[in-house]
Amino acid sequence: MSLTQSLQTLSLGATNVTVPALGIGTWAWGDRLFWSYGKEYGETEVREAFEAALAEGVAFFDTAEVYGLGESERLLGRFMQATEQPVQIATKYFPLPWRLSADAVAEAVTHSLKRLQVSTIDLYQVHMPFDFFMSKRTLMQALAHEVEQGRIRAIGVSNYSAQQMREVHQYLAEYGIPLAVNQVQYSLLARKIESNGVMATARELGVTILAYSPLAQGLLTGKYAPGQAVTLSGARRLDPRFNEVGLRKIAPVLTLLQKLAVAHDRTPAQVALNWLIAQGNVIPIPGAKTANQACQNAGALGWSLTPEEVAELDVVSLPWK
Repeated sequence: MSLTQSLQTLSLGATNVTVPALGIGTWAWGDRLFWSYGKEYGETEVREAFEAALAEGVAFFDTAEVYGLGESERLLGRFMQATEQPVQIATKYFPLPWRLSADAVAEAVTHSLKRLQVSTIDLYQVHMPFDFFMSKRTLMQALAHEVEQGRIRAIGVSNYSAQQMREVHQYLAEYGIPLAVNQVQYSLLARKIESNGVMATARELGVTILAYSPLAQGLLTGKYAPGQAVTLSGARRLDPRFNEVGLRKIAPVLTLLQKLAVAHDRTPAQVALNWLIAQGNVIPIPGAKTANQACQNAGALGWSLTPEEVAELDVVSLPWK
């Protein structure tokens, strides 16, 4: 592990939870519905990805109870038992319609703790806004109680609008607990949070952005380009950005990423992730199904784009803002 990588960290909002400036998303770990877990890759590969990430100083993993119907959490639990290196986990509660009370939140936390084989979860997030059956106030009260009990260290949300963030931030403030993060889609090809108020509100309230799909499902890696025949699998088959028309639209972004990658002796993906880190309050959480992907992700740490290069990427990706 390089010293630079080991020291590059960020606090989750105004909490005392500090994590690496880059995490690993584990949606694909154990998920057979959207990904090809069990066919193209399996437990051996994701265990190697886990170990490679730790070796690179990236010991922060984001999962959820619905990923693989709990299998992602179970895999992480087994992997953590086999290492003495400290690991930080973020997971998510899915506010399904039949979860009607605060007791349901406590039960969900209990199940996640058991699958992860830990006594405390570093970051516990609400997977999406859903308050038809349980109000945000009731939900935040239940989560605040979990912090007070010591079963979770920090509270976050995911896919919340600027107004929804303000609301839950206010409810948590009544318990003296900060809203740590809002996990949202954010990349050079998905910059809506910069124009819909989410980023501005996060900065105002001191909330960290966890950026999921930071490589736009692989579009920013350079693997997919106009005129190249690539067999699509999983969720990518349903995404119009991967067809020929979609790929032609992103060609200017890919061209600039390649240019900057050569200048810094990095890969286009590492440049795209570094642009996110340069935003200041953003932690990208790219997925990694193999050790090579985990190592590639870690290469986004330990160096920085120049302000001029960040600005160049801002301009070329404006159509996605």
